[in-house]
Amino acid sequence: MSKKTVVVTGASSGIGKATAELFLKNGHNVVAVGRYASELEKLSNGNNGTLSVQTADLSDVSQIERVSGSVIEKNERIDVLVNAAGVIKNGTIENTSIEDWDSMMNINLRSVFYMMHCFSSALKAAKGNIVNVSSVTGPRAFPNVLAYCVSKAGVDQLTRCAALELAPSGVRVNAVNPGVVVTNIHKRGGMDEESYEKFLEHSKTTHPIGRVGRPEEVAELIYFLSSEKAAWITGATYEIDGGRAQTCAR
Repeated sequence: MSKKTVVVTGASSGIGKATAELFLKNGHNVVAVGRYASELEKLSNGNNGTLSVQTADLSDVSQIERVSGSVIEKNERIDVLVNAAGVIKNGTIENTSIEDWDSMMNINLRSVFYMMHCFSSALKAAKGNIVNVSSVTGPRAFPNVLAYCVSKAGVDQLTRCAALELAPSGVRVNAVNPGVVVTNIHKRGGMDEESYEKFLEHSKTTHPIGRVGRPEEVAELIYFLSSEKAAWITGATYEIDGGRAQTCAR
């Protein structure tokens, strides 16, 4: 892949961090966006690309406007936007609070839309592309994660609609739909260490390949979709889940 300028949200941990590191390792210019500056600044260690950091809470639209404006002003072109920021909390239709609903919609869906909106002109000028991090919960329903499922289903449809709208301008839009991946998202959502270990162990039985995923594996798919090798792929939502989406509830 030719050298690109890449904006990655959620870059302070998990899939976003692994994606930023992979682009840096391969010599690209990376703008890492996240809430934790100290974690973002660690990304430059031992890598070949150039790193710049933007600290932001993407639930605040004014911060998205600040970040996008600053990044576009400081860079000649924007080639890739990776929307990897996300949050999760448990909850059913009966006990999900409106605060939790809004939190997941604002980060998981609204911020993805608004980042795409704010960077669309720059991406059109570069004939760049967008990769959104969705989830196996986008195409499939799971109990006790109602708002999360709905937010990720929204990301999938947003991806498809935007792909159609931006295709005439040469901009591709795709999404990846991971199964359970070892990150901090569940623990930040309120799961304690013991419960998380039990969850990971149980997940070995719900994923046909027999294990959970690693952030680096998802990053490789994101990297491919951002490359010239994927030049004829747009509007796709790619399952990367060890077969999880092919199973029935158990």
